[in-house]
Amino acid sequence: MQKIVNIVTKYLSWFLMALMALIVLDVTWQIFTRFVMQNSSSWTEEMARFLLIWIGLLGGSYALHTRMHLGIDILTYKLVGKKKQVVEVIIYSFVALFALVIMVIGGFKLVNMTFQLKQISASMGIKMGYIYIVIPLSGMLMIFYSIAFIFEALTNNQLPEEN
Repeated sequence: MQKIVNIVTKYLSWFLMALMALIVLDVTWQIFTRFVMQNSSSWTEEMARFLLIWIGLLGGSYALHTRMHLGIDILTYKLVGKKKQVVEVIIYSFVALFALVIMVIGGFKLVNMTFQLKQISASMGIKMGYIYIVIPLSGMLMIFYSIAFIFEALTNNQLPEEN
């Protein structure tokens, strides 16, 4: 289980780094065209918005893996032993349930609806379903990490931290 978690996290972190580099280039191009060329690109603002959505949602999954989500460890900070184990299982079960119902099921319904309605973005002409697909994807990653943490809590094994 730990090997799979490390592989998924490695690819997720590389993908997030690529998205961050892309948003920096996009915003830099926007600034250059606006102030130097005096003719602002029409698509750069929309692309930055879409990249920010992807970075935020996938970054939330990564933050869950690194246990950087605000409030998840508040309840377990001072607990030890069996009490900590039970509370962690309950917390990550609720995280997985939320991710399943809201992000995966609800996200797939949203993606399906936007494809059916043929909704496209204003400047770039991209089908909005492709932008919204990150919601169920991020939900599946959160479920994956939650299951890994539940497994870790039940077996009392610590998942190795990423470098």
